[in-house]
Amino acid sequence: MRGRAKPPSAPLPQRDGIDPVRVRLPEDPDGAWPTVRDHLLARFAGAIGARRVDAMVAEGRFVSVRGPVSADEPYAAGRYIWFHRDFAPEEPVPFPVGVVHRDEHLVVADKPHFLATTPRGRHVTETAVARLRRELGLSALQPAHRLDRLTAGLVLFVVQPGERGAYQTMFRDRLVRKEYEAVAPYDPALVLPRTVRSRIVKERGVIAAREEPGEPNSESRIELLEHRAGLGRYRLLPATGRTHQLRVHMDGLGLPLIHDPVYPVVEAEGAPDDFSRPLQLLARVLEFTDPVTGELRRFESGLRLSAWPDR
Repeated sequence: MRGRAKPPSAPLPQRDGIDPVRVRLPEDPDGAWPTVRDHLLARFAGAIGARRVDAMVAEGRFVSVRGPVSADEPYAAGRYIWFHRDFAPEEPVPFPVGVVHRDEHLVVADKPHFLATTPRGRHVTETAVARLRRELGLSALQPAHRLDRLTAGLVLFVVQPGERGAYQTMFRDRLVRKEYEAVAPYDPALVLPRTVRSRIVKERGVIAAREEPGEPNSESRIELLEHRAGLGRYRLLPATGRTHQLRVHMDGLGLPLIHDPVYPVVEAEGAPDDFSRPLQLLARVLEFTDPVTGELRRFESGLRLSAWPDR
C-alpha cells in the first residue's frame, strides 16, 4: 500500500510564532458536504459557532494552496486547508527566555517558571517556542523535549526540522543525563542520598499524578546538597521521565517542593498565577553526546531558585 503524499507547505506564514492549523478534507461518500464551507461548518461550528465560521470564510481566513476558500467552493476530499485560530488574550509571563547556547543545530534555552514549552490549552502565544521563534527569527524552531510549565530551566530546541528526530530519540532512549535542583523542607531523620522507585499513574483530565502498588515505572535519585533554617537544597537525578515524577517522589518522602500548587494538596484550578511564588524546581544540567555532531555536550542553567538566595 502506498503511503499518503507529503502535505504541501503551508501557504500562510506563522502568526505570533504559531503555525497555522492544517486540515485535510476527509472522504465524503454520502455527499454530506457539497461545498468546503459545509464541511467547515460541520467541523468547527460546535466549537466557535456557525456565525464565526462564516465570518472567517468571508474574511478569507481559510486558505488552500490556490488561495482563500470561497463560500461556494465545491468540496474535494484530500485537499488541504490552512487557517489561524483566534488567539485568546493571555497574561504575559513577566520573565525573559534566556539563551544558554545557540548554533546551527541547537538552541538551548533557560525557560522561566510559569512559561509553557509548547502551545497547549490556554497557553499558546505565551510559550517558550513561540517566543523564541519571534525573538530569534527562527520560524522552524521545535523543542526536542518538554519541561513542565511551572518548572524553570534548560530546554533543548532544534533549529533544523530534519534533525529533530535524532534529538527526540536521544531523549526517548534516556541518553541524556538530567540534573535538577529543588528547595523543599529539611528532615534530619530522612537518610539521603537514596534512590526512589515507584509506579506513577497520571490520568487524563486529573491534575495530580499518584503512586500506586505495582511494578515501578519511575526512578529518581535524591541527594541533599545543604540545609539551613528548616529548608534543604536538593539535587534530583531522574532516570525516567514520568509526568510530575520528581514532585511526586519528593512529596512521597514527606518533602513537598516549596510553592508546589499540586502536591500534597491541589490548589484551586484556574486560579491566576502568583509570579512571586514560583515552584522551587529547576532543570539545571543537560549532558549528552550530540547525535548529529558526535560532540559531548554539557549545558548548565544560569537561573537560581528564589527560595535559596545566595548568601
